[in-house]
Amino acid sequence: MALELARSDYCLVGMTAPRCMRLLPHLGLSKVAVGGQDGVLQVFSLKKHEIQVSFKTLPGDPISALQLGGTIGAPQDKIFVASKTEVRGFSKKGKLFLALDTNMTEHIKSMQVSGIDLMVAGSHLFNHYRNCKDINSYLSSDNINDVLVMSLEKNHRLVSVLGCEDRLLRVIERSAMSQSFPLHSAPVVLSHLSDTGGEGGEGLIVAMENGDIGLVQVNRSMSDWKWLIENTKKRDSVRCMCWYDLYKDGTKQLIVGRDDGSIQIYGEPLEGMGEAFIEKYNYVCNESITSIQAGTVGNPAFDEIVATTYTGWFFGLTTEVLEKQVNWENNNMNIKMAPEEKQKIEHLRVEIEEIERSLTKERERYQLTTSEDSIGMSTILNLAINDKMTFVKDDYAFLLSLETEAPIDNVLLQSDINIKLLDVEKNSAVVSHSFCTPQSGNKLLATYRCQIDTSKLNLNLQYGNEFGVLNVYVTPHVKPKTTHLKTYILRRLGMLTRIHDIEDTVSFHMLRLKGGFTLAEMHSLVAACLPQVPDKIPTNNKIVYCYESSFSGTQLKCQYTKGEAEFLSDDITIISNLKDFLTQQATRKKTHLEISFDLNTECMKRVLSRMYPRMKEELEEQKQALLFEALKDIEQNEGENIMYLTPYCRNIIEKQTKMSGSKTLNLNRLERIQEYIMNLLNDWFKFQQVNVKTKLAKLKENLSESTLEDIMTFFENVESDRSVINSPTV
Repeated sequence: MALELARSDYCLVGMTAPRCMRLLPHLGLSKVAVGGQDGVLQVFSLKKHEIQVSFKTLPGDPISALQLGGTIGAPQDKIFVASKTEVRGFSKKGKLFLALDTNMTEHIKSMQVSGIDLMVAGSHLFNHYRNCKDINSYLSSDNINDVLVMSLEKNHRLVSVLGCEDRLLRVIERSAMSQSFPLHSAPVVLSHLSDTGGEGGEGLIVAMENGDIGLVQVNRSMSDWKWLIENTKKRDSVRCMCWYDLYKDGTKQLIVGRDDGSIQIYGEPLEGMGEAFIEKYNYVCNESITSIQAGTVGNPAFDEIVATTYTGWFFGLTTEVLEKQVNWENNNMNIKMAPEEKQKIEHLRVEIEEIERSLTKERERYQLTTSEDSIGMSTILNLAINDKMTFVKDDYAFLLSLETEAPIDNVLLQSDINIKLLDVEKNSAVVSHSFCTPQSGNKLLATYRCQIDTSKLNLNLQYGNEFGVLNVYVTPHVKPKTTHLKTYILRRLGMLTRIHDIEDTVSFHMLRLKGGFTLAEMHSLVAACLPQVPDKIPTNNKIVYCYESSFSGTQLKCQYTKGEAEFLSDDITIISNLKDFLTQQATRKKTHLEISFDLNTECMKRVLSRMYPRMKEELEEQKQALLFEALKDIEQNEGENIMYLTPYCRNIIEKQTKMSGSKTLNLNRLERIQEYIMNLLNDWFKFQQVNVKTKLAKLKENLSESTLEDIMTFFENVESDRSVINSPTV
């Protein structure tokens, strides 16, 4: 049965943190509890689409988490909110019954309530309170994104699961990690399967940063995947989840809200249990979804999904049919509606007119107080900006997302390194580039001019192996005109992604450093060069991080301790960039380093053999794209009568029609592959102190026509038959 939902906008509730809206259990219409960034907790209900506030607290510190609690087995109608390090509890009528100062050294980011147990987590610290007494704690080595408590009614034990930035699910029991479960992407939101954990209470839904959603079964001794929903449509990451039986078939569906403003409903396939959920409904709005719930809100006879957005809108997707009878008379649209609806519209029209008059008066008064002859001062608007820069493996590029409360007028990009701006399908802004003089030190100056009422802008960025800074100046469409600065550090090897381990069966190049540096100093150097390194130094005496390149498939392993560091990689360019960066930083800090390296010839040949077929594949696609331009004219003139063409040409027409608009992307990939191969050869001979600049330039000119044997012959002739080179200590 296809589900049809109609949108109904209710009100503005103000900006909220993720998952800070809940529906209180209630017969008939459910009440809505919302915790805002202004510190206000408000509980209200809707009666004939009119807001009826039950209670509202005074403004205070921003509310970062909101959960419902109560006696286990009874309705969960008590409201718990977290602000900074304090947790407060309110009854459904607004009575304050709990004010707990957790004395945590970090602000609370996520929270869970189960009976008399309270679990809170900051950036790295997890605390467990029972009857307001601190009984357990755990210090994570990486950032904690979410926390979940497994059901007590099912497994008769208290288990907390932490979703951490280092792509691990950590299962915590009595202040210790009982087990960890590796993921292929960082977990951002955790939820029980069907709200209860399913049979046995061990089902855990994990939403990951790359947009995938999976079911993990958490047992006493181990955890295991049950199914995975891959993000094949390249949507943004999930920000919130809930469960509800919208189809009235006895099973709950999974409802998710994402950063790109899309809402999906996932349900069990027709085949039955055990299979991965399938998408049954999709809705897209223009703002990020921060919270999502389902129940009876606007009409007790109809279920609906309610959500809050980043800018503070509270709206619903209802199963109620919201149709209007429309008659067309003399090309004018006359809508027949009930008398109470006409009265409501007239009341709203009067309110809008009063607000417009008040706004005009306040604007005039502001202009007078800020004029040159006045002693008044102009006030700069403190605008909240929701920004996020993530690496997209499939595109081998960074996605910078900017979202503001007010519409964006323009965005200025400035950087001291070369950055390539790629097209974004959903981006309607107009980009213009400015000339950069060498004296200014700028390599990028670009301006995006946004369309009217654009509050969210996505940018695609690509850069090489350089270290630099990207400054983003966001100018909202408000008065007085102000600009807000956002700064991003672009790491030299920022396009690598963290993995859990590397292959031990293959050979690697090795770079070894020795010197008088401390563990903290080497950790800060690694964090400045590589991505996804936690700010907090792990407690281990030896730190190990592994990375992978989504572009070339090469790997890197970093392991360092006090006074010694070792880097293993099958990519000589990665080793070269690490050596250059670490040497530069050590020279700047006047730190003495002893550098040695071992290079492996077979490793170099293996990477070249892997990249050459990809280059030929891209060359063939480029050739077909150019040929398609000529074949397209033939197809337009002949229509569908193209059977006289060769099968090769017909296949090109069919393939390129499906890949419409990808020619620029193919050319970009081909350019990167050719540049990568030349960098490999250049860095290899640079380590050997062999000058092959002239020979490499000649090879680059003929690289498209060269065979793999030509490249290998060039490499072997210059390499002088040495398979492994041990350098002297520098």
